[in-house]
Amino acid sequence: ILDAVAAHDRFDADDDPHGENDFGAVEAAGERVFFKIDYFDRAGRWASPDPADSSVTNRVLTVLLAGEY
Repeated sequence: ILDAVAAHDRFDADDDPHGENDFGAVEAAGERVFFKIDYFDRAGRWASPDPADSSVTNRVLTVLLAGEY
């Protein structure tokens, strides 16, 4: 699943209306999987002040089988 998410590069206005490239769907092990990447401050409590800066950002990847949505 992680390899499929890392290789994903097809974002469009339907699933990425804000151009953040933080949501998508991939195929993995014969299953359709949704993923969402969130960007938190280093404490993990609030949104990161600068998601592009890894010194102030923790990234969290959430995956979900499409059939569970």
